[in-house]
Amino acid sequence: MSSAYATLWLQPTRERSLQRRHPWIFSGGVARVDGSAAAGDTVLVRAADGTHLGWAAYSPASQIRARMWTFGGDASVTADFVTARVAAAAARRAGLLSSGLTDSARLVFSEADGVPGLIADRYGDTVVCQLTTAGADAWRDVLADALFALPGVSCVYERSDADVREREGLPPVVGLLRGSAPSPDLVAHEGGHRFAVEVEGGHKTGFYLDQRDARAAVPAWASGRRVLNVFSYTGAFSVIAASAGASSLLSIDSSGPALAVAARNGALNGVDVGELMEADAFLALRGLRDRAQQYDLILLDPPKLANTERQLDKATRAYKDLNLLALKLLAPGGVLMTWSCSGAMSMDLFQKVVAGAALDAKREARIIGRFHQPSDHPVPLPFPEAEYLKGLIVQAE
Repeated sequence: MSSAYATLWLQPTRERSLQRRHPWIFSGGVARVDGSAAAGDTVLVRAADGTHLGWAAYSPASQIRARMWTFGGDASVTADFVTARVAAAAARRAGLLSSGLTDSARLVFSEADGVPGLIADRYGDTVVCQLTTAGADAWRDVLADALFALPGVSCVYERSDADVREREGLPPVVGLLRGSAPSPDLVAHEGGHRFAVEVEGGHKTGFYLDQRDARAAVPAWASGRRVLNVFSYTGAFSVIAASAGASSLLSIDSSGPALAVAARNGALNGVDVGELMEADAFLALRGLRDRAQQYDLILLDPPKLANTERQLDKATRAYKDLNLLALKLLAPGGVLMTWSCSGAMSMDLFQKVVAGAALDAKREARIIGRFHQPSDHPVPLPFPEAEYLKGLIVQAE
């Protein structure tokens, strides 16, 4: 092993989580760093007794001080190693992308695929990536080359403008990395539907691939129903509901440009997505409640409300308020599909929040289904933090 690498020494007993292959080392677990280590550098990790635990990406500005590339072994992290990790992650999605169901999928899901800090989503021939950690940022060119080398890829575009980069001490970076510019008419094909991908200005990488399974579940509950889609963004759920024969549709979002794309998505699929309301969701739901409106299917998919454990109490109150309002708008026998994408909120806590909302709404309700991340957003068994998306299908009397 080269002496050029700094060594990160752990506090006594702090090696236990790494021995269980959990990839994070928090600042409180670090005893010292011997040698020079800048943000994004690869460091050798040792237990207090000197045991070699693996190699990690160092991030001095973050509470997560290092993220493991490897566990044990003597091999360091090289360009070939990083390239192979990206190729292996993409290969695991080959079956999904060749199934005929979709041409769009998450190719790399950060620590879940052994490439800490890299999110890469594929839409046809275009890959949109986010580099969210100092470690990934340090390997930008290698990662871009690896993604561009995947079969059929003609564009790699970076959308590293997520808030999480601030916690790593990194500035936002947006722009073309490899190939030709993304098409302004880029669409994701999914289950016979087409959805516009807003690469340069949309949320995340331009579309919510993580709701693929949920979109597939909507038709069973939308036919002939009055549908309310809250936090509708670009209206994918509304397109599905309209295609399934919803009797009426109301989509609510605070972004006028997103609603304009929702109308475009309706046109792309030859359906009328109904009324599009630009409004604050909390205020809009209260207004609908005051007018005694009722809906047979309500889709409630708010943005992340808790980035950290410290924000969880406030987020819990907001989730309860939203679900309470939705349940008051739900017709007897109606179905509420409700989600949380806050990683700090467990499924168990989310269920308790929705149960409390039903109690306060004076509604008898039962869970008839659950949602999780689709297969291209895997959750390693030793790393439950990778599971951020959870949802419930609730039917109320």
